Amino acid sequence: MRGFFQDVETYALLLLAAHILLVTVAAVLVSMNRRPSSAIAWVLAIIFIPILGAVAYFFVGYSKLPKARRDKQREVNDLVLARTEGSPLVSRGLDWPEWLSSAVVLNSNLGALPMVAGNSATLLGDYNGTFDAMIAEIDSATSYVHVEFYILVLDATTAPYFQALARARRRGVEVRVLSDHLAGLKFPGRKETLDFLQEIGAEYRPMLPVRPWRGEWQRPDLRNHRKIFVVDGRVGFTGSQNVIDASYDTKANLKRGLQWHELMMRVEGPVVRELDAVFATDWYSETDVILPLDTSPVAVSHNSALIDAQVLPSGPSFDNDNNLKLYATLIHKAERRVSITSPYFVPDESILMAIVTAAARGLSVELFVSEVGDQSMVYHAQRSYYEALLRAGVRIYLYRSPKVLHSKHFTIDEEVAVIGSSNMDVRSFSLNMEVSVLVHGRAFVDAIRGIEDGYRLESRELQLEDWNRRPVAQKVFDNLARLTAALQ
Repeated sequence: MRGFFQDVETYALLLLAAHILLVTVAAVLVSMNRRPSSAIAWVLAIIFIPILGAVAYFFVGYSKLPKARRDKQREVNDLVLARTEGSPLVSRGLDWPEWLSSAVVLNSNLGALPMVAGNSATLLGDYNGTFDAMIAEIDSATSYVHVEFYILVLDATTAPYFQALARARRRGVEVRVLSDHLAGLKFPGRKETLDFLQEIGAEYRPMLPVRPWRGEWQRPDLRNHRKIFVVDGRVGFTGSQNVIDASYDTKANLKRGLQWHELMMRVEGPVVRELDAVFATDWYSETDVILPLDTSPVAVSHNSALIDAQVLPSGPSFDNDNNLKLYATLIHKAERRVSITSPYFVPDESILMAIVTAAARGLSVELFVSEVGDQSMVYHAQRSYYEALLRAGVRIYLYRSPKVLHSKHFTIDEEVAVIGSSNMDVRSFSLNMEVSVLVHGRAFVDAIRGIEDGYRLESRELQLEDWNRRPVAQKVFDNLARLTAALQ
């Protein structure tokens, strides 16, 4: 018996030593270039559930794309910078707020794309109307159509869009299509969608494919969440909407009667070729083919109704959290008002601090979010931030169900706005490839404010007293869900 207990004691000591070694190595590796909160969360996971924690970190612990993909991003950045140098299209903003220039320089350093003048923009808030607008542009295409969406599904609602692509191909128009690989697996009709694109002769590539048997592998939850649509380099669309029915085609959504509410932006002018440069980068990443970057002259009008616009791509192909830095900068620079619309609001510490500080500085700060959620853990994690925001003086508006407010934009004071594919959550800041557009233009901001006024009418304002009376079980679940946000 003594030998048995000695063996058990020896094995226990070996396991303890292995555990200490694992935790020590993990603490060093995990903490490298990672936020302290995230590093601590990962180390605690490895301490308390060492095997599962280590396996989880192996699969999802590194939040950058493989080196080859990051090198491609830098290569295209260099080409864009060479094209931009000396361009008369670059806006120097004599009528900008004093603080805007530094934000534009920040964006240029992060994303390699300039602020350009002389653009026109139209906001599109009608779901099916947005498809109609894109179809009209496809039918006018003479050279090429570039389609890049996180979700791309051929269904009853989107069939006219796909038929327009087919008509374009019959006219000899090049049609290049990108959609996220894993996102496509979550929705019905993937085979039918891909078969249709093949039949019409469109060039299709999945973005960030996870197919280890083909040597295609990266952290599986690093996804391309961008929405970009460009026709002939002449007109572009971007924003929050995917190519799918407003119910997102799932049985659960149909049973609950959920319908997504989106906001897209249609643009003409020099900013279109900047959107196209982002598409070209993603096309290069998936095909090894660099599409020509448009260098043709673009007429610039000095009509005061036109806007300055700067495209900012972000995501794990970059060395920095580009959109996080822009958003935090703009909120800190605000002098009078900040209005934020984000379907998934799980901010990191810097964004949360910027928002509550803005409210404490006496600014009018409001947040529009959905009353219901389609992703349980994110929905409950989001709710855990409401009390701190309400106590700081932030007004929170819950967009009434069964509509899901999926728009992604915010406005700063009276002249500056950001619109794009990015949520204000840790996933969009660190894990997803996103595209945002920084806009300077009073008329454009007025138009977004009009849309926000519409949101307010369709929402109920959350009051601190009512929020604090919610059941204890909800409070516990909200706070537990919040802990998962740190694992990135």
